[in-house]
Amino acid sequence: MSKPRKPKGRPVSGWLILDKPVDFGSTEAVSKIKWLFKAQKCGHAGTLDPLASGMLPIALGDATKTVPYVMDGRKVYEFSVTWGEERATDDLEGEVTQSSDKRPAEGDILALLPNYTGVISQVPPQFSAIKIAGERAYDLAREGEAVEIPSREVEIFRLTLLSCPDASTAHFEVECGKGTYVRALARDFGRDLGCYGHVSGLRRTFVAPFPEDSMIPLSELVALEAIEDQDERLAALDALLIDTSEALSSLPHLAVNDDQAHRLKMGNPILVRGRDAPITESEAYATARGKLIAIGEIGEGEFRPKRVFV
Repeated sequence: MSKPRKPKGRPVSGWLILDKPVDFGSTEAVSKIKWLFKAQKCGHAGTLDPLASGMLPIALGDATKTVPYVMDGRKVYEFSVTWGEERATDDLEGEVTQSSDKRPAEGDILALLPNYTGVISQVPPQFSAIKIAGERAYDLAREGEAVEIPSREVEIFRLTLLSCPDASTAHFEVECGKGTYVRALARDFGRDLGCYGHVSGLRRTFVAPFPEDSMIPLSELVALEAIEDQDERLAALDALLIDTSEALSSLPHLAVNDDQAHRLKMGNPILVRGRDAPITESEAYATARGKLIAIGEIGEGEFRPKRVFV
């Protein structure tokens, strides 16, 4: 009987909050980080288009188990809309599909924003990762196939007009929930204003729960390649990681003792007692001696692990 294959790379875990540059894909960024850290596992929490810059949370090792909790978090984007053209991709990459000489007044833009605040219905762009009959919409679009993408509800918590530097450009900031397409906002703004529009600049500044000042520029990571000693280089990289448990700040916390930690690691439930026990919650995360042990469900006075951390 053959032995199981040993994973390649280091069992390093944690979150790296990358400041992704323009013209650098999210998948490309993950591959670069995995190579730099010599990590066994690596993944990101929320794609950023190549033309977009900003926050791309990247999970290494066991932190990949917490990706869904970051994917569900609020996000903040700053973006620019250029009026007068609608494009196939709803950004600078696509060919022009509609054009207009009309330009909106600042007052008209401001009057439009309340219509896009709260829970709204949005049709994702034709060039998006939405699956249609098992195929990615962008693959179908590249083949020239026009597909009907159903609308879906997304939530906009805050939408602000930052400036109008000229008649053809407006800068915005939006705080939104999971699944919101900023490119679709720009497209729909332009249609409602009767002038068409597309995103000409996009930067993500926040992905809950990670603050803007936690971002590390790619150039800073690449500069560490100059350190010839591998152990010293990897130590410098590891120092930039955020603890895996930081991704779970939206969940209640359960501190457990060593015996309870052992039971959880074996996949067994533990009793939840005490005045401060999160018995009214459906989910929580447990730590022992400051180390993340498990994410689990709470019910009938028990904490049942569903994801266990080494």
